[in-house]
Amino acid sequence: MENSLIKTSEETEEKIDWTNAWGKKYPILLKYQAEVNIPNYAHRINIMLDELKQDYQFNEQDAMLVLKDILYNVWKNRKAKSK
Repeated sequence: MENSLIKTSEETEEKIDWTNAWGKKYPILLKYQAEVNIPNYAHRINIMLDELKQDYQFNEQDAMLVLKDILYNVWKNRKAKSK
């Protein structure tokens, strides 16, 4: 799996509908758009991305990857505490 991710070109990644692909395993990804106040969350995420770019001189992609990793670690910690 790791090697296939590394070998996947950016052009190929752009063509993949990741929401649909992951939605097969996690159906919430296929229906949340009708239920969630997306502009509210998008606005707050944009602020966090801008702060990462400004505070650490990250480019767009690096800021997104760092924020995604922070979110994953927060989720992992919350999951561990709920056990």
